[in-house]
Amino acid sequence: QVQLVESGGGLVQAGGSLRLSCSASRRFSFAAMGWYLQAPGKQRELVAHISTGGTTNYTDSVKGRFTISRDNAKNTVYLQMNSLKPEDTAIYYCNAIGAYSRIAYWGQGTQVTVSS
Repeated sequence: QVQLVESGGGLVQAGGSLRLSCSASRRFSFAAMGWYLQAPGKQRELVAHISTGGTTNYTDSVKGRFTISRDNAKNTVYLQMNSLKPEDTAIYYCNAIGAYSRIAYWGQGTQVTVSS
């Protein structure tokens, strides 16, 4: 079994930046990796996604502000968040799909709070 461990969340003022990281607990092969957010009282939704080859896509609300990247050697996915807005406030979860099993793994979530 493999676990995903997230870090980098916190409290930041509007316009600020945060960088989230998500690492696997052991060496593991992942296919697609991504970040999701869940705001209070709402469903979890996709923020950004990156394929094994590095192709990325983003939800419209974060395009131009957030950048997803991955380091396959470190089994780590990152989310650089710039120009943060109060509406970005949520718990952020990383997700990774096992390359062979196709099992979806989730991190425990990290809180991001953006104050106005």
